[in-house]
Amino acid sequence: MPVKIGPKDALIIVDVQRDFIPGGTLPVPEGDRVVPILNDYKDRFLEAGALICATRDWHPRNHISFKEQGGIWPPHCVQNTQGADFHPALEIPDQARVISKGTEPGQEAYSGFQGTELEESLRRQGVERVFIGGLATDYCVKETVLDAIRLGFRTFILEDAVKGVDVNPGDSERALKEMVGAGAVKVRVLDISI
Repeated sequence: MPVKIGPKDALIIVDVQRDFIPGGTLPVPEGDRVVPILNDYKDRFLEAGALICATRDWHPRNHISFKEQGGIWPPHCVQNTQGADFHPALEIPDQARVISKGTEPGQEAYSGFQGTELEESLRRQGVERVFIGGLATDYCVKETVLDAIRLGFRTFILEDAVKGVDVNPGDSERALKEMVGAGAVKVRVLDISI
C-alpha cells in the first residue's frame, strides 16, 4: 500500500537501545536487524520534512520493572549506562526529539506516550499521522501504537522494522493482530514515498 509522507507525519523509533539487542541484558532476538531498515525510513522522513522522534527506556536503578523490585525483567536501560545508549549504528538526526520514558522508580511505562512529552511534541508540529517501529513488537511498540490510536493519530506500524521478545511463543504475532484490530495499518519501507 503506497503511502506519501510529508511535514504532517512523524517517524517514532521505539527503544532501539543496546540492552535490547543481542548481547544486552534484555535482548530481543534479532533486534539489531531493525537498525538498517529504520535508517532507511529515517532518510525518507528527513527528506519529507517530517518529525523524527526516538523513545528510550531511561530507568533509575531501582525501577519497578526490575526483578529486584518485584518486576518481571532483569535490570536494563539504566540511566547514564552504556546499556541505555541507542544502538551505535542507529542514525538519530540532530533535530530528532529524544523521548525518555520509565524515568520514575514506581511507574512502569511501556508506551512512549506515558509520562512523556511525546504527544505535546507531535501536536506542536501539527502531526496527524505517526509511523512506529522498533523494539519490542509485543511490549513497547504495541503500547505506543495503541496509545497513538487512542489519542487520535492515524497510525502505521512499520512491519519490516519491528522485532518482538515472544516471552510466550506467538506474542509478537498476536500483538500485530491487536494493533491492526485497533486501527493501525501495516506498511513496509518500500511503500513509503515522498
